[in-house]
Amino acid sequence: MVDVLVQPPADDAALVAAGRERLLKESWDLVVCLTDLPLRAHRRPVVAHASPVHGVAVVCLPALGAVGLRRRTRDAVVGLVRTLLGDTEEQAPSGTKRLGRRARELGSQQDDGDRSVMFTARVLSGNLRLLVGMIRANQPWRLAMGLSKALTTALATGVFALVTPDIWRLGDALSWTRLSAIGVGAVVAITAALIVGAGLWERGSNPAGGKQVTLFNLATTGTVVLGVLFLYAALLLLALLTTPVLVPAHLLEESIGHAVRVGDYLKLVLLASALATLGGALGAGLESDEAVRAAAYTYRHQSA
Repeated sequence: MVDVLVQPPADDAALVAAGRERLLKESWDLVVCLTDLPLRAHRRPVVAHASPVHGVAVVCLPALGAVGLRRRTRDAVVGLVRTLLGDTEEQAPSGTKRLGRRARELGSQQDDGDRSVMFTARVLSGNLRLLVGMIRANQPWRLAMGLSKALTTALATGVFALVTPDIWRLGDALSWTRLSAIGVGAVVAITAALIVGAGLWERGSNPAGGKQVTLFNLATTGTVVLGVLFLYAALLLLALLTTPVLVPAHLLEESIGHAVRVGDYLKLVLLASALATLGGALGAGLESDEAVRAAAYTYRHQSA
């Protein structure tokens, strides 16, 4: 289809958003946009750009050069489709079969207008490999690195928790079950803050696009949850390394009123990590919607 999706000047994010709208409107499975608009990222030309979660890719034809344009465009489109289908491995006979299987999975799941939990279950069962590939291609482990305010707030909260005697006594008084519940609650809190606060949950106006909306929301939720879990794990590791230095054993013993054991340090580490994650949720609320979307949906730039 030949169409003017956006009015220039426009960046690749605007093209992805416009392509996503058209995908939902037409009930397509994937969209690859070929554009003659020059695209740049960090002052460097962008050749190709893909968002597996959105199911949209963009190829900038001017950046491909004038020689062998058809061949380069074909190779770029094939590579982008592989990325959109969550296949990041090198092409091989087995990889080609896997790619075809994922394409069939995506195309065979027909939407009958059912927006219930049963429809979500069918998407999960019928497109599980595709969904996992989309989340993996979206690189959820990079989520926290893209949210500077959330990361800074989490680190500051963690350090404050580790040097506060009241937190020491609270960690000693809480049971392992309660500490685990606090950790789970912290992960849920920052996940909800990111998804709801930045409007990452998609609602399709076209009933025929229900499959794509469900896949998008499931992939978004999986990406954010895994990204938050990576953040929590990093904070937990950092607390394990710094607690013996920041919290001397004799001061901790005076505060909790009994001899310090390894379990006491572990309880403090769990509580401090959970509080740091909650602090990250507050920091996430300070992030702009654009910053959260850019961190949640990792675009693959291939610069010339």
